[in-house]
Parts: sequence; C-alpha cells; structure tokens
Amino acid sequence: MAENGWLDNGKVLVTGGAGFIGSHFVKLLLERHKGCGVVVLDKLTYAGSLFNLESVKDDPRFTFVKGDICEKDDVLKAYAGCDAIVNFAAETHVDRSIMAPGSFVMTDTFGVYVLMEVAKEKGIERFLQISTDEVYGEVLGEPVDETAPLMPRNPYSASKAGGDRLAYSYYATYGLPVVITRCSNNYGPNQYPEKMVSLFITNAMEDKPLPVYGSGLNKRDWIYVRDHCEALDALLTAEDVDGEVFNIGTGTELNVLEMSGSILKILGKPAGLIAHVKDRPGHDRRYSMKTDKLRKTTGWSPATSFEKGLEETTEWFSENRKWWEAVKSGEFKDYYDKAYKFDE
Repeated sequence: MAENGWLDNGKVLVTGGAGFIGSHFVKLLLERHKGCGVVVLDKLTYAGSLFNLESVKDDPRFTFVKGDICEKDDVLKAYAGCDAIVNFAAETHVDRSIMAPGSFVMTDTFGVYVLMEVAKEKGIERFLQISTDEVYGEVLGEPVDETAPLMPRNPYSASKAGGDRLAYSYYATYGLPVVITRCSNNYGPNQYPEKMVSLFITNAMEDKPLPVYGSGLNKRDWIYVRDHCEALDALLTAEDVDGEVFNIGTGTELNVLEMSGSILKILGKPAGLIAHVKDRPGHDRRYSMKTDKLRKTTGWSPATSFEKGLEETTEWFSENRKWWEAVKSGEFKDYYDKAYKFDE
C-alpha cells in the first residue's frame, strides 16, 4: 500500500455517508486504508439509509453518528478525534429543489458553513467539499475547465455553488486546507431511484414508462460511482492542492434518449416504454467539463467503461428488487406523481 501520511493511521469524517456516493466512498476508504478509521455523520433523510452501509457496520474502524450538518453540536460530536472531513451531505435532486428550495439552501450552503467553522476551530488535515458540474450552468460549446464562471440555473446548483465558494473562502481567509471537486452525473449500485438511471432501470423492470423530460436531448457526462470515489481518494492526500478545484468526469456524454435506449437494450425491453413528459423549468441542455487538471495532478483516470458500469448497475438492481420496491412507495410515490405528468 502506498504511503499516505496521516491517512494511514488517521480518521475521516464522512458527512452524508449513508447516501449513494458517500456510502461507496466509505467502503472504498475502509478497503484501501487498513489503518484508517471512518465516522459517518448522516441525518438519514429519505435518500440516506443504513442499508447502504450494511457491509461495514461491524467493522471496528467504522462509527455511525446520526445527526445534521446544520447543527454544530452534531458536527462536534462526530468530528471528535477526526483528521479530515469529506462532505457529501446535501440535498441533491434538481426536481425536488424546484418544488422546495429552502432545504437545499440550508443543507448545501449553511451546512457547509457549520462544517467549516468546526474545521477552523479544531484543525484539519484536509476538507474535501463535494460540489457538482451543475454549478457551471449550461455548457453548449467546448468543455469548461475549473476557471469557468459559475452560472447555476436552478436552486440545487445555486445552493451547491454557494457551498462551493464558501468552502473556498475559508481557504482564502483562514488558510484551511480545502479542496473542491465538481463531478459529473454518477450512476451505480444502490442509487436512490429518483435519479434518472436508477429510476429508468427500475421502471423498465416493472414495465412502467420511462419519463423523459421534453425532447430527451439534454446531455450529461456519466461516471460510474466507484471511479468518482477513486478520484476523491487520490485527492484526499494529494500534495500542493489546497484551495484548488478539480473537475471529475469521463468525457462519456449521452443524452437522455441514448441512456434510455442503453438501459432498455440491456433489459430486453421495448423502446415503446419511453414516454415524453412536460419539461422541467430551467432544464440545462448540456454539462461538459475538462478533467486534465485532475489527471495530471493525481494520475487518476476512470477504470470502468460506460457499458460495463451500466451492466453492473442493472445487475445490482435486478438482484436487490426487494429494496427498491420498498423505496418506491409511500413518500417516493407522492413525489413521483407530482414530478411527472403523463399524457392521459
């Protein structure tokens, strides 16, 4: 194992670690760094679940604390004895941000402030702020690098931009070792089924319509969740990166219709399941980023092809049908019915 300094015998606080990407990162840390402890702080909102951490719950290096990053006492309790923070805690779904933006502002911006204040008071080896490519807004021309202006166009991306720049300000003002990452669209096992890939996979398995907003030509860069976590692991101990921003992506751009077709092909389902619905307000047509900086700094590159990643994701949902069928009831069904208006 490569020498990683403080991380080899340190402890990392992973906020939002019971969510989709956070839980994958927790498992990667424990797998890669045998002397590293991990504390997860998670509020366990609708998209967070201890099911996601089932495989590590008995690991003596793992600790779970239920709490809210907006509550300083919760953060102080979880951070005790830790050396670093990786902040995944966020409200993340654009559709929900359009319906109820307040909770996004609180968690995605104010929550970052609380975390930064604790880091400033207690000291820290590294603070990784997980941002998003959506802070750049629509990218219709050449892919953007990390110096591009931030032009968020929905409450989710605006609140993430706030947290992104607030974290940077604590580097510039107080000298905290902050690193900010902006990643493209993730997909993979145990993703909450409100997200497009997981929703379309599970709907197709149930022979239900795949709700495609508008024309379906909106394009995204897609990354398998493990590859995202590998990049974050590399940045956690990278040298001379304080105050820097890193784009994370693969360059694999597909629009919604192309993604839908790929899912239906794997599952052997008919194209007739694609159902166009009314477009959502402010729907960005394309995100696209350059990732040269990350690759040159860390040597990282994505290890999972889109085809392999999508097959593995589909297989996981096929094998865990009981989990997602339970999720897609109750609160989820109410949200789904409000979000998608199918033609009668």
